[in-house]
Amino acid sequence: MVLYQSNDMAKVGCNNCKGCSSCCRGMGQSILLDPYDIYQLQTVTGENFVGLMQDKVDIHVENGIILPALKMQPDTDACGFLSKEDRCSIHTYRPGLCRLFPLGRNYDESGLQYFLLEDACHIKTRTKLKIKKWLDVPALARYEKFLVTWHDLRKQIMNRIADQQSDTYTQMINVKLLELFYQKPYDTGLDFYQQFEERIAAISAVI
Repeated sequence: MVLYQSNDMAKVGCNNCKGCSSCCRGMGQSILLDPYDIYQLQTVTGENFVGLMQDKVDIHVENGIILPALKMQPDTDACGFLSKEDRCSIHTYRPGLCRLFPLGRNYDESGLQYFLLEDACHIKTRTKLKIKKWLDVPALARYEKFLVTWHDLRKQIMNRIADQQSDTYTQMINVKLLELFYQKPYDTGLDFYQQFEERIAAISAVI
């Protein structure tokens, strides 16, 4: 597996997908949402987490942790943000996993790298682009640092759940995780990363 840094080139360019919406359909609960995604969705929709849960976001359980995910609509099996023209209605604010595709993330002791999901995208004539241009995330270094911190927190919680083997602990930590990072509204007029660090400090006291 070839690993890339954000300044590397990879075959991800799809000429704006030319209207293809294959990766916006039939994804089940695989598009997990991190806190930055919720911040972005609150910014573009004006909805809080409870509002998003009405029809755009679902709940997914992975390795004992409860996390939100984009919800596929029951009548179309498509993302609720896909327009009638088969275009993403929140493209500038789309979640990180949508922004990343057809790349995946790899985490190790050196930090975050990317790898190409060779057969995931239906378009076979993709062109090479610099990964950071493809991601198109403001302050990419801060975003990548956030991703590593969030990954490490989830891994730490999964390990604690496995060690504790306690339904009471699992419920407690999941309630706290959802409250702090998802249900508690973000101030979209303030820096996300500062708000995230404050919440990291708060949950570190109870893990």
